[in-house]
Amino acid sequence: MTPQQQQTLIDSAIAARGNAYAPYSNFLVGAALLTDNGGVVAGANVENASYGLTLCAERVAAGAAVAAGARGIVAVAVATEGGAAPCGACRQFLNEFGSAMTVLCVDSASGRVTREVLLSELLPESFGPAALGGTRRP
Repeated sequence: MTPQQQQTLIDSAIAARGNAYAPYSNFLVGAALLTDNGGVVAGANVENASYGLTLCAERVAAGAAVAAGARGIVAVAVATEGGAAPCGACRQFLNEFGSAMTVLCVDSASGRVTREVLLSELLPESFGPAALGGTRRP
C-alpha cells in the first residue's frame, strides 16, 4: 500500500464515519477498504433497535466491496473516536478476504493512525477457508 493509498483510506473512513447511524450507542464508526483490484470501498455502522441486527462499518464496507466484484482486501482503515480496533466479529468476517491485510486504527478527530497491524496478529490461529479443507472460492 502506498502512502497515497493509505491517506485515501484514512480520509474515506473518516468521511464514512460521518454517515454512521448510531442513535443508541452514539459510537460512530467508519471503515474503508483497499481491495485487491485497487478500489476503495467505504461503510459506516448501522445500529438497530434489535441490537443483534446492528451492522459494523467493516462488514458494511466488505459487503459493498463484494457487491462491486472484489474478492480480496489488502487493507482496512477503521475510524473511531480514539482509534479503536475492529471487534471480534469483524476480525473474523474480514479474515475471509485475507489474513495478511493491514489494519489501520484511526482516531477520527486527528486523522492519526493509532495502530497499524496485520489482521493475522489481531486474530491469531483464526478459523478460515483452510479449516474447511480448501481455499476461498473466487
